[in-house]
Amino acid sequence: MARRNRNDIRKERIIMLASSVFVLTALTVTGVYVKNSNRAERENYVVDFETLEQSSAELAENMVSGEELDTLFADIGTDDLDYDPSFQEANSLHVENAENTGTGSQKKKSSTGSDRTGQDDVKTISEAIEESKKEEDKQREEQSKKDDPVKKSDAKKKSNGSEEEQEEAGMFDETVDTVMSGDVQTEGISTSVQPELAFGEEDNLVWPIVGDVLINYSMDQTIYFPTLDQYKYNPAIVIAATQGESIGAAANGRVNSVSYDPATGNTVVMELGNGYELTYGQLENITVSEGSYVNVGDPIGTVAVPTKYYSLEGANVYFKLTKDGNPVNPLTKLN
Repeated sequence: MARRNRNDIRKERIIMLASSVFVLTALTVTGVYVKNSNRAERENYVVDFETLEQSSAELAENMVSGEELDTLFADIGTDDLDYDPSFQEANSLHVENAENTGTGSQKKKSSTGSDRTGQDDVKTISEAIEESKKEEDKQREEQSKKDDPVKKSDAKKKSNGSEEEQEEAGMFDETVDTVMSGDVQTEGISTSVQPELAFGEEDNLVWPIVGDVLINYSMDQTIYFPTLDQYKYNPAIVIAATQGESIGAAANGRVNSVSYDPATGNTVVMELGNGYELTYGQLENITVSEGSYVNVGDPIGTVAVPTKYYSLEGANVYFKLTKDGNPVNPLTKLN
């Protein structure tokens, strides 16, 4: 039994050694193969500079110079080429003059029978640009003369008259321009400039709407407000009105603001001058805007539904007058 065990152990060791040798051999062969393949790929990527130099030298030998091309195409007529006669290359050394090309070619054909134009018909780029600028200036002058008949008549006078007539024509043009500008300015003043506001202590107000005073002005003692069910000061008067009734301006003024207030609703504040301001409340369908000038009696809106602060009073107009921000009894100014 002991001998069998020893033999089995030896066999196992031999098998393990043989398998390890086989594995190492396979790995070595695989590594050598991969290394050779990588080397072959690297050799394929090597650039052969000698062949490149030879090919570039061959191309240089086969290329034709510009002078040789000019000599080759010198005797070929322009009619045999597919080109646009009106086309001119922008960066070329010479530009043909469009005005003289036809006549020059005709003269050349009659004398020599060829289609090429002479050297006298060829101009440099700078000359062509100058001529094109001159033509553009002439066209602009002609167009300006057509658009402005006054300048056109002046040009005729200058061409036919003397220096004195030219000066007189220039003076006449200036007066015409000033008269026309004056008319425009007067129209602008009449539409944009507003008259000066000058409401004084001696001036009076017009009732914005006809109605009874529901709540009177009171700044020295408190007064009762039915809807609020409390006593408090009142810097304005509350005038009874009918919903939808038109409200007129009580005096000449300029609209300072158009806003909404929870107590007075849609409100318009108007400047009268000398620190006086009028406030109209409980409005709708307002017809004025901030910055606009309103004459006395002009409609500024209609009576709106009263706010919740004046629900028991009913439809009304809130009317307040102030002087430098301080309340003034409007009844002292109302006729």
